[in-house]
Amino acid sequence: MRASRSLAALTAVASLGIALTACQDQASGTVVAHTGARYVETFTNPPIRGCHRFREGVTNIKNYTLSSMLLYTTPDCTVPPGGSRIYVDMQSSDQVVPASGLWRSFSFAPE
Repeated sequence: MRASRSLAALTAVASLGIALTACQDQASGTVVAHTGARYVETFTNPPIRGCHRFREGVTNIKNYTLSSMLLYTTPDCTVPPGGSRIYVDMQSSDQVVPASGLWRSFSFAPE
């Protein structure tokens, strides 16, 4: 009987852990933005939902979160006609191509 109680408690704790990570509202980690060599801004544990605006256009992003992100040249996370968005995987970085313009906002990719 004692073994089944321990197993039930372990199962309950594991289920709670899975539920809490599935409902996470924040990207764990930081997003660091630069323009050239100049530091612009850091976002720490940003919300997963919504659009995040850089205070100015940036040319280099370091995504130190556990979530993949999308970068936009518009301030409202929209793709302009003929434009595109850039996918940056978790724990990686990207640098803008000069012809595409500066990045002005980002959102997190659906999982």
